[in-house]
Amino acid sequence: MELQLLRSYFPNGTNGELWYGGQLICHTIELPWLNNQRNISCIPEGVYKLQKRFVEKFQWHLGLYKVPNRQLILIHPANNAKLQLRGCIAPVTKLESPGIGSFSREAVKKINDLVFPILDKGKEVQLKISVKSLNS
Repeated sequence: MELQLLRSYFPNGTNGELWYGGQLICHTIELPWLNNQRNISCIPEGVYKLQKRFVEKFQWHLGLYKVPNRQLILIHPANNAKLQLRGCIAPVTKLESPGIGSFSREAVKKINDLVFPILDKGKEVQLKISVKSLNS
């Protein structure tokens, strides 16, 4: 299974669209692109393996693995990238402005409901991150 994240970059944040099988699942917010600097930049474009992960703060959630020069990149709820993210990806239901969205918990649930059953069957799930073209 491959999810596709199409990004648009802005000085104050990165907005995205998360797609699977030609269907828009939700939008995403991230920090702006600042050359993959830890804690202040979104991660580089590429293809990343997703895995389930558990921590008390976020309960069961998704993590991205083998991100160049980064670790602990998660997909978790947040509505303001600059205030709530340190390089992670936050799904949101609605985009408000660059790096800001709303109804994140609902969007996270949508992704988890789609991806967790696949991972539970031992199948691989990848996230392909690329820039949104004008034709997308």
